[in-house]
Amino acid sequence: MRKSVLIVEDEPLLRLLAMDLVEEAGFIAIEASNADEAITILETNSDIRILLTDIDMPGSMDGLKLAAAVRDRWPPIEIIVVSGMNNPQAHELPARGVFFAKPYDIQRLAQQLRCMAP
Repeated sequence: MRKSVLIVEDEPLLRLLAMDLVEEAGFIAIEASNADEAITILETNSDIRILLTDIDMPGSMDGLKLAAAVRDRWPPIEIIVVSGMNNPQAHELPARGVFFAKPYDIQRLAQQLRCMAP
């Protein structure tokens, strides 16, 4: 059974590119345009294994706050944080969280996804 990845990205083109990458890596891609939408999806979908979130998003919380909330509420979910503007320190990421700078290396990101949910 293919595992699901929740992609949280407010830029539609970047979200589509991330969805293609996730699907080509063998996962089911689920999309959200902000953290509030992501939380709603997580509350109703127990199949999500990985969160892939951008840091800079409009709404009630940015990607780092979303990642922390997901780690607290859904500890088994693996977390990948991406950004083209911020480079968070290790202590700013949730436990087991991984950071990729944009533009990210597609092969490295696909490999990271496969390692997180074999």
